[in-house]
Amino acid sequence: MIQFLAAMWIANAPIVVDRPSTVVHPGELWLDNRGKHIQAHGGGIIKLWDTWYWFGEDRTQDNERDKRYVACYSSKDLVNWKFRSQVVKTTDPDGLGPGFVLERPKVYFNAKTRKYVMYVHLDDRSYKVANVGVFTSNRVDGNYVFQKRFRPLDKESRDIGQFIDDDGSAYLIFESRPTGGFYIAKLSDDFMSVEKEVSFVHAPLEGGGLVHYDGLYYLIGSRMSGWAPNPNLFASAKSLEGPWPDFKDIAPPATRTYGSQSTMMVKVVGSKKTSVIFMADIWKPNTQWDSRYLWMPVEIGDGKLWVPEPKPWSIDVRTGETRIP
Repeated sequence: MIQFLAAMWIANAPIVVDRPSTVVHPGELWLDNRGKHIQAHGGGIIKLWDTWYWFGEDRTQDNERDKRYVACYSSKDLVNWKFRSQVVKTTDPDGLGPGFVLERPKVYFNAKTRKYVMYVHLDDRSYKVANVGVFTSNRVDGNYVFQKRFRPLDKESRDIGQFIDDDGSAYLIFESRPTGGFYIAKLSDDFMSVEKEVSFVHAPLEGGGLVHYDGLYYLIGSRMSGWAPNPNLFASAKSLEGPWPDFKDIAPPATRTYGSQSTMMVKVVGSKKTSVIFMADIWKPNTQWDSRYLWMPVEIGDGKLWVPEPKPWSIDVRTGETRIP
């Protein structure tokens, strides 16, 4: 019996990751520095100096059921991630009721106020409130405090995405179901509210993401099929205002985006090349804590965007070069 218990303890003990990895394995367990599966679902990434910070929904199986959690991780190479803290662990922040929803956290750093501002989708369990929530912190991995919730531009808002342009201006992307599309909206100077509509995209999509690459803006989104994956789409335009032409597939439609849903695109500007990484979630609705990630460098340029078949790949963040063996 003692030997059996010892074997069980060893099998379930965290794996301490001593040797840094050099390869991203899409769809597989992605372990942090503690040897635990990264909990950053529906997430977003910001870069501060030489470090990337990844925020996402922490759906750890033994989290308290009446709370919602957001975790923060850091990395200098986009492959090896260090757990920083659970930056949000909140009960119902503003009278949303039992089973309230907190999804898709996205963090912005405001250089003027020196504040870190987090936007999330906040909702009741029936998804009828359709608000964004705003949390702030004085530290990137500090405790984020709830400030308010509202409907941006007085529109319903569910899935949200973030975009920071090359000039540092910050934008919120949000899906508004009654209007049959989604908005690109500029944030106020302090990032605490939505200042104005930049573009309304007449396409019933969610999971929106944006990247500015070689003079064009590329916009991605997922069709609406709940937790089930579907063929994600993209469009390109010369400005954020559009016009956004017909959306096209970013992967073979039969693969349903290789079983994933878009959440963001990450641009890595290196000394030799600028690469763009498609960042997506492989949702497991019945075992959400085991949901995986599909990250792949995309083929992009001249108004075209394509996510290649997922394979192990590597990146040199100094040069910006990616390699798919």
